[in-house]
Amino acid sequence: MAVEDVGQYAGESPHSLQRQIGWRDAFWVASGVPALVLFTMGGVAATSGKASWLVWVAAITVAFIQAFTYAEIAGLFPGKSGGAAIHSAIAWSRYGKLFAPIAVWCNWSAWSVVLSIGAGLGAGYVLNLFFAPDAAITSWQIVLADLGWLKEGLTLRINATFIVAATLLLGCFAIQRGGILQSARVTMLLGIAALVPLILIGIVPLFTGDMPRENFLPLAPLAYDAAGRAVDGTWDKAGWIAVSGALFVALWSANGFETAACYTREFKDPARDTFLALMSSGLLCVGVFTLVPLAFQGSLGIEGMIAPGIRSGMDVGHVLADILGGGVVLETIVAVLLILAILLCVMTAMSGAARTSYQGSVEGWLPRYLSHVNKAGAPTNAMWTDLVLNLGLLLMSDYIFVLAATNVSYMVFTFLYVNAGWIHRLDRPHWVRPYRVPKVLLIAGILMSFVNMAVAGLGANIWGQGTLLTGFIIAFLAVPFFIYRHYVQDKGIYPENMAEDMHLGPEAGVATRGGLLPYLALAGAAAVTLACHFWASS
Repeated sequence: MAVEDVGQYAGESPHSLQRQIGWRDAFWVASGVPALVLFTMGGVAATSGKASWLVWVAAITVAFIQAFTYAEIAGLFPGKSGGAAIHSAIAWSRYGKLFAPIAVWCNWSAWSVVLSIGAGLGAGYVLNLFFAPDAAITSWQIVLADLGWLKEGLTLRINATFIVAATLLLGCFAIQRGGILQSARVTMLLGIAALVPLILIGIVPLFTGDMPRENFLPLAPLAYDAAGRAVDGTWDKAGWIAVSGALFVALWSANGFETAACYTREFKDPARDTFLALMSSGLLCVGVFTLVPLAFQGSLGIEGMIAPGIRSGMDVGHVLADILGGGVVLETIVAVLLILAILLCVMTAMSGAARTSYQGSVEGWLPRYLSHVNKAGAPTNAMWTDLVLNLGLLLMSDYIFVLAATNVSYMVFTFLYVNAGWIHRLDRPHWVRPYRVPKVLLIAGILMSFVNMAVAGLGANIWGQGTLLTGFIIAFLAVPFFIYRHYVQDKGIYPENMAEDMHLGPEAGVATRGGLLPYLALAGAAAVTLACHFWASS
């Protein structure tokens, strides 16, 4: 077998995912990814200081290098939804039953929480738009539980942010129920409106010259003097740990455009459309993730970057409006457009996460009910699951901790996916590859996957002492769900077409040729992560 035949899906069931879109549609569905810079820009700046702009350049460079490997792998499987998670699972499933569900789960968990984080941030923007910071409606809350044992100050609470965010989530859910074609049309309109302010914010300072040199140099991490004032630090142990923590969450944002591969099963021409969707989304992210943080840092300086409202992300909208000239009217317009950008990001995450868990269920790794789709071809049970989970996460008082914890599992997924590239080449050397990544980029991507794990070991716990451990616990939650599905629901037997879908059985041109290499790669990743963690903790 050279590659899956697209023609076999011409008579697909109306109750499966439908081939209705091209790469431009997927580009617009994935165009919410650049708005992820709004989620973490404040935290990155408040952690790394003047080195912030370099952190963003490094993050998007790492992500773009890895994307070339993603493009090759996705082209091998035009009949698979779920994108990167499923494509990597096919490679690793020949080397152990648990690898595939862990890959799918880690990708899904990282994307699913974008719903609560994005809706929470969008709700903050909405409340700031209509009410003063000290208004009673923005300050009331009912505390349901204290989670201080997990992270200091963490609680479960109901407040105005929760109510507004839940409303935004339900609105996005209603649009997504109409299927991928309707979602692509809505996100195209949102994307045009939402990307305009981000692009303007990135380029206006380049023409106005409002980029003071002292806000960027000397290139040093953030530190504090004896009086607690922010100063330029040094590249000592504390400096490297701080910058690693910033890079850790920046990578969460920068890697997001891999979601463009989630729609392979819904492309009219999957071999061509997948590559074009990935590369066009990646180039857009390179521009936004480079220029917007530069403009942000040039406007604020070190004192502004460490303000509490910047770290939380709630005051980022005010700063971005000031970059474009300020004023009440302009600030209101920018706030509205940024709210649209965040909603676009939520819709992107809802589309990608639901398709990942849907395909994981189809292949027999996640509970059966997730494989249901409605008449429009939308995986509604998977979407309902995301919605209910994120309504629970919206109760948490610290969204950045949620982001950081799930990002640990995302780094695990990224490692599995990038290294699936060379596993597929060993096991399927003669398969047709619509795009074949140059060897130098394949090797560079592998090196970047180890960098991801090193950064997690060094910097994850900057966001809370239990972050790294919590992240690995989240990653391995895949195991009980898989055991339930495989041994309880399916009685130890995979779905009828699973072995064929995953290419596990005898097949011309396919063999398990990796030997011990995949296990050695995993051992190396674990060793790098633990060594960096113990060094940072010592």
